[in-house]
Amino acid sequence: MSLDISTLYLVATLLAALLGGMLMYFGRKEGIPALDWWGYAYLLGATVVALWALASPALPDMAGLAINALGFVACGMVWNASRVFHGRAPNWPGLFVGPLAWIATIVSLPSDAIALRMTIGAGIVAIYAVLTAFELGSERRKSMQRRWPAMLVPLLHGGVLMLPILLADLLMSPEQSASSNIWLTIFAVELVLYAVGTVFVIFMLVSDRTVRAHKTAASLDPLTGLFNRRGFSEAAARMIEREANAGRPVSAMIFDIDYFKSVNDRFGHPAGDELLKLFATLIASSLRITDLSGRIGGEEFAALLPCTIEEAMIAAERVRESFENCGIVVDQEAIPTTVSIGVAGGPARTELEVLLAAADTALYQAKRGGRNRVIAATEEPLSLETCRRRLAAAAGRSAAPERPSLVPGNPIGASAIA
Repeated sequence: MSLDISTLYLVATLLAALLGGMLMYFGRKEGIPALDWWGYAYLLGATVVALWALASPALPDMAGLAINALGFVACGMVWNASRVFHGRAPNWPGLFVGPLAWIATIVSLPSDAIALRMTIGAGIVAIYAVLTAFELGSERRKSMQRRWPAMLVPLLHGGVLMLPILLADLLMSPEQSASSNIWLTIFAVELVLYAVGTVFVIFMLVSDRTVRAHKTAASLDPLTGLFNRRGFSEAAARMIEREANAGRPVSAMIFDIDYFKSVNDRFGHPAGDELLKLFATLIASSLRITDLSGRIGGEEFAALLPCTIEEAMIAAERVRESFENCGIVVDQEAIPTTVSIGVAGGPARTELEVLLAAADTALYQAKRGGRNRVIAATEEPLSLETCRRRLAAAAGRSAAPERPSLVPGNPIGASAIA
């Protein structure tokens, strides 16, 4: 069964136009600029394919040159859409390098150098395809197993375009018109598959980003922007594992803003919220970028530092002093800003729950000692496994039958001896 080439290109044109409109609709609806870029690229590409396949014989040479140049612009837009999707700025010079190179090729080469022209044109499209694959594959937060579909589709498109050249220029001579027709048919089918495959990859990337954004939102405190308890626990577990593999200790802090309830009572909850946001900003600026911090409830915050307890004490004192001297004024009245901090450290592989429990004990000692101070845990925290073993041993001792005493004068012991 033979396939009509004009019909195939018409199908490719209509499909590209439909997908382009759909991408633009979702781009406007979801506020994703990259989808607008992809949508405009599809619409421009559909227009170029339609004019090239259906009207190119009747068009003058300059019009045909302009149509082909617009096709390369569409390829550059697809590449720039991939850049915009990953938060990079559009490469405007790169967008027009391909069309300008094509125009220079047409102007400089003789009109009978058809094979060389096609080679250069296919090479330009293939370069844009490789650049697109590179941009789609440069998302460092994904493993290679998750990135390869996004890279494969544009690479296959570039490969299909370059295949005739690699196979000794199938379109070089008029005697090979049958091969040319076969290749044009293959290319038309590939255009349809590429259009559908690219949209599939685009929506796969958008869906993955949406899921990741929701997961991130579920791990963050909406008021302060720090980790919430869940996000802090998950990130801390990863840090503890990483530091344990390197044999390094970790230290935990718990912060409790002093007299926070009185701030809410006197100045209202908006003032209390501003105080929480200020303290969160102060923690983030006072600790290192490698340290973790989060709001674990109410006016309580926590931090995990990959360092010894001595270094953590210095960092905690820095936070305390900064907060005390921040000087907040509401309605011409100064708000006292002090914080009590408990610090605990432990060797490699000390569980987060153990560190926080020890730091919490030190925090209450700081509050009982007058607040606005940093107190370190006096004893090295025990591991959870050690605590479980001790509890199990204590439960076993309490459940065992009491032996008779052999102490003289003990009636139970006397009766037993008798």
